[in-house]
Amino acid sequence: MKGEQILQMFGFLLPAVVTGVVAFYFFKMHTKNEDGRRRFLLHKDTQKNTLPIRLQAYERMALFLERIAIPSLVVRVAPKSTNKNDYETLLIKSIETEFDHNLSQQIYMTDECWNVIKAAKSATIQMIRKAAMSETDSADKLREDVLTETMDKTSPSTTALSFVKKEIGDLW
Repeated sequence: MKGEQILQMFGFLLPAVVTGVVAFYFFKMHTKNEDGRRRFLLHKDTQKNTLPIRLQAYERMALFLERIAIPSLVVRVAPKSTNKNDYETLLIKSIETEFDHNLSQQIYMTDECWNVIKAAKSATIQMIRKAAMSETDSADKLREDVLTETMDKTSPSTTALSFVKKEIGDLW
């Protein structure tokens, strides 16, 4: 009789255990889905708030790259004296000041994009220094040499600007 009672209890207990396991499984899946949904909504809200700021940062860096492009730089920054070394220093200082002004924008863009922008800045400075090492004797002649040197090559600013545009395209 005792074995029959155990078997009967097992018969009642088995459906309860199966029901409990199924309920636990569905509860766990529901909790996981809710957590994922909350995370998605939070991410969506964050994106909605940060996207305009990020786009503004990319916009400012595009403006920076346009401003340090050699043709626009030498037109915008006129020599204050005839000394070529003073003009070289003035051009480089203008680039550095512009860069320092936009330094905080790096937190809104990828490291790769920021590194491309820094490389464009450095390459532009190198081009100015290379032109200044020539036999040039005046600031106006240096201005011509810098422009001539960059005419045949793709500007570092142009390359970096293309990368920035591609990265903005990836945001969508």
